[in-house]
Amino acid sequence: MTVPASGAPAGGTRRVLHFVTGGFSGATQVAVELCLSQQKAGRLQPILVLRQKRTTDPAKVQALRDQGLEVHLVPGWAHFATVSALRRLCLALRPDVMMAHGFPEHLLGREAALEAGVPVIVQVEHSARERYRFFSLAQARRLAARSSKLVGVSEGVRQRLVSLGMPEELTLAIPNGIRLARFAEADAHPHAQREAGIVMSARFARQKDQPTLIRAIALLAERGLRPPVYLAGSGHPLYMGQSERLVKRLGLEGQVRFLGYHKEMPRLLMSQRIFVLSTHWEGMPLALLEGMAAGCACVASLVPGVEGVLEAGKTGLLTPEGDARAMADALEQLLRDEALAQRLGQAARQRAIEEHSVELMMQRYEDLVMSLPPLPSARR
Repeated sequence: MTVPASGAPAGGTRRVLHFVTGGFSGATQVAVELCLSQQKAGRLQPILVLRQKRTTDPAKVQALRDQGLEVHLVPGWAHFATVSALRRLCLALRPDVMMAHGFPEHLLGREAALEAGVPVIVQVEHSARERYRFFSLAQARRLAARSSKLVGVSEGVRQRLVSLGMPEELTLAIPNGIRLARFAEADAHPHAQREAGIVMSARFARQKDQPTLIRAIALLAERGLRPPVYLAGSGHPLYMGQSERLVKRLGLEGQVRFLGYHKEMPRLLMSQRIFVLSTHWEGMPLALLEGMAAGCACVASLVPGVEGVLEAGKTGLLTPEGDARAMADALEQLLRDEALAQRLGQAARQRAIEEHSVELMMQRYEDLVMSLPPLPSARR
């Protein structure tokens, strides 16, 4: 389904409240990008509300406020506490639009918005594999019927919403975008001048699959290939510890480096030849888009949310989920065939430029918001 054409309502700038996890995940990153873009464009007035978690970084929150964003925190220790606080905030701020991002935030956000009489309510689903159970799925279906639109961040995610029983006529796909200006110098770093290294940028979590990449690197060593590997990202100590122990057990300590949170990802990506996203599921992976924009030859797990981004053999290589040998084979191809790696990297960068700019994403969301009439049941 295509995004509707713009149809701005009379009566001034619409106030859009974006509600998302305070864990600063990919969903948070998208919500922040939308807020910053909407603030700059001036057609909409964004408000960012974060559901506070133990991992919510006060410094990151303050950095957003320093950029002029209106940012609020609501408690996250219990669902009823979140809904209650968010309802009170909606009544005080009187937003015209509630845009609720991610699971379970889109359930909590829409409940609060309905209770507060917010005129336009939009769900944004960020993953093709959310953890719906019987009661949460029933709640999602009930809320879908009372929402203005249901957005999937990729076509695969939109199709997943439909398969879960959401009204197809309310669904649409708006692919995620990134700030391409951060990778403007990629063409000044030709493939031949880059380090023949491998980067994976992802938080350490159940969703991501750094261990499969690490096992693939061990298989490459048996074939006489020992490229430097950079694992960028923080995350859960349990999953990071598992990867660190695996690296040690396989004797890869001098080859695989754990960078933690890395502030200069564009520079790192543009200095390396290969980007890998080893994962169990995705919505629309921003890290992969960044690897593409940087001109890296990309290898990724073939899971929903990825297959619509990378085109096998044309803009990258895809391997079965959790298959270390297949990933090693793909990486060996790129390490031994520099012409192939260069061609795939250039094609990936072109695809990112044409289809995944944050400006295009922002325009699609703005056109959607401006086109939606108030819900019939909304109270003001």
